[in-house]
Amino acid sequence: MSAAEMHALGWDSLDVLFITGDAYVDHPSFGSVLLARWLIHHGFRAGIVAQPRWETPDDLLVMGRPRLFAGVSAGALDSLLAHYTAFRKKRHDDAYTPGGKAGARPNRACLVYANLARRAFPGLPLVLGGIEGSLRRVSHYDFWTDALRKPILMDAKADLLIWGMGERATLECAQRLDAGEDLRGIPGTAWLDKLEQLPDGPLPANLPPEMAQAPRVPLPAHEEILADPVQLLTMTQELERQVHRLDAWAFQPVGDRAVVLARPAPPLTTQEMDALYEIPFTRRPHPSYREAIPAAEMMRTSITSHRGCGGGCSFCSLALHQGRRISSRSESSVLDEARRLGQENMARGKGPVAISDVGGPTANMWQGYCALDRAEAASEDHMPSAEISTDQSPKQHSAAHAPADAPARSRCRRASCCYPTVCKFFTTPQNRHVGLLRKVAALPEVKQARVASGVRADLALRDAAALAAYTGEFTGGQLKVAPEHCATGVLSLMRKPPLEVFEAFLASFVRQSKAAGREQYVVPYLMSGFPGCTDDDMRTLANWLRQRNWNPRQTQCFIPTPGTIATAMFYCGKNEAGEDIYVARTDAQRLRQHGLLMPGRKPGDEDNNRPRRGNESHAPRKDDAKARRHTPDGRQDRDARPDARRDARPDARRDADAARGRPPERTGQKPDRQGNRQKEHGADRRRLPAPGRRA
Repeated sequence: MSAAEMHALGWDSLDVLFITGDAYVDHPSFGSVLLARWLIHHGFRAGIVAQPRWETPDDLLVMGRPRLFAGVSAGALDSLLAHYTAFRKKRHDDAYTPGGKAGARPNRACLVYANLARRAFPGLPLVLGGIEGSLRRVSHYDFWTDALRKPILMDAKADLLIWGMGERATLECAQRLDAGEDLRGIPGTAWLDKLEQLPDGPLPANLPPEMAQAPRVPLPAHEEILADPVQLLTMTQELERQVHRLDAWAFQPVGDRAVVLARPAPPLTTQEMDALYEIPFTRRPHPSYREAIPAAEMMRTSITSHRGCGGGCSFCSLALHQGRRISSRSESSVLDEARRLGQENMARGKGPVAISDVGGPTANMWQGYCALDRAEAASEDHMPSAEISTDQSPKQHSAAHAPADAPARSRCRRASCCYPTVCKFFTTPQNRHVGLLRKVAALPEVKQARVASGVRADLALRDAAALAAYTGEFTGGQLKVAPEHCATGVLSLMRKPPLEVFEAFLASFVRQSKAAGREQYVVPYLMSGFPGCTDDDMRTLANWLRQRNWNPRQTQCFIPTPGTIATAMFYCGKNEAGEDIYVARTDAQRLRQHGLLMPGRKPGDEDNNRPRRGNESHAPRKDDAKARRHTPDGRQDRDARPDARRDARPDARRDADAARGRPPERTGQKPDRQGNRQKEHGADRRRLPAPGRRA
């Protein structure tokens, strides 16, 4: 992170500079750190500028101009999700910052950091990445300005965007620039191109030769979505299919240009995952920090066994970011990491380590795979030479094509491996995961092993022995599960299994806990304000909880984060079948639903659910007074809005406000909606985000 550290390694300059909104913790759970270590592993020189000041580019210049490119990420969380709760409350803490202090990164950090990098390094290739950039790769509904925004590349003016898990694309980007080659066409990337009008429709003008004959997925133009909100749902569904099918590229027209999305980067093989996690991370914050970083301590004893999730829940961004296919580490790799953690703990005089989690997005999907994909891969007979090189030789050029055990395309067209029922081809060997946990717990360097990342109930019910082991051996008093709701219609919109599945899981959990002689509890994640969820649905959920004497503590009001199916439903007011649904849009409606579930708690305090002060009322605020007037084409009548002049401000000025740390303003045009957003009790009703746990 400094010139002195760079020179101590014998480097006179960097090849790649990563700019991130997180503090520097040398741990594989931090994306920019993982990619920097991956490049160093392959012979490149990488440095990190963590949480730079955004008023001046001086912090970016401490190690000089990098030779190849600068990579920009907002960090592990979307910057706006990190800053605001569901009900417009400014957060006072940030787990990824020294001392847990808020305010170390700007709003819309990708845009701000990209502009800083342009000022610091004119003419240097600039690459966006991370969750904030990845989920904004095409037109997206922005909850914080209540508007449809263009693809982030059009605002950031970057050369390339790496979406999804970035190891393959980042490495190939460095290799191509090192060889003086074009960046267009790298799997898992996006870029801007001119739009060419052809007889059979518009197409990007400068496609790489290998993409010209490949399958393509045309997405609705930005202007079409503005005119017809349902097109956002159509585009999100098409984008989801493009990610799952593996072999197709996509493009979206925006004016006279197009954002071009190369085909997805194949998931890492087990051998590649092992090589990645065998890199000697220190797992500690950079020594320059004088205050503790909460996320570093939380992750210190956690082991990532796999990535990806086959659930396909409609509100979750994992389907578009990590993907539906599971990339798993080998048993020996996980055991080696557990052994190292224990040895480090004992060296500090603390004895054997307690492993807080061995899991991933869903713990019981370790080594899961699709039998159809395996059959496809076997029939296509891929060659192992297509894998990413994992040796130490510098700058070896890799084609980064599909690995040996992955298909070049997928025959599956389901939106979820688990909805409406668990697919018969989705194989999850949970007995192996239990065996892994037992081997971890049996290590002399390990005191105990737990599963904290949660299990999927419908999968757990398929293996009674595994469920008994999760309950009786690896639950630390509480087991996280995510029923989200109990109303049938809402669960269907969420792509979640019916309530009967969760109740069967609960019954089994109680039996197994009693059999093990342990007092244990299920911690259910619940959600209010979901598109299609009515007040009656929330009353049904509240009654269901009361019948079990449950007092919910893990309750989140739905936040429309960019890129998800649920956000598209929120925007257009329709379900995936095109039918109208009720949407709680205003703060009054959302507060009322949240209050129905948590009547004795302060709405919007998902962080800690602090009780209200004694003199505060928890009654829902007055509902919408009037419906907004709209023009015949479905857009808002700007003359009917007293703040129309402010809303007409251009994006550049709004983003300049974000760079100064000001809260975002409402802007843009919106389709016909229910209700309005007036000021109530003198409070500004601009809706700001909460930190989704699936960010």
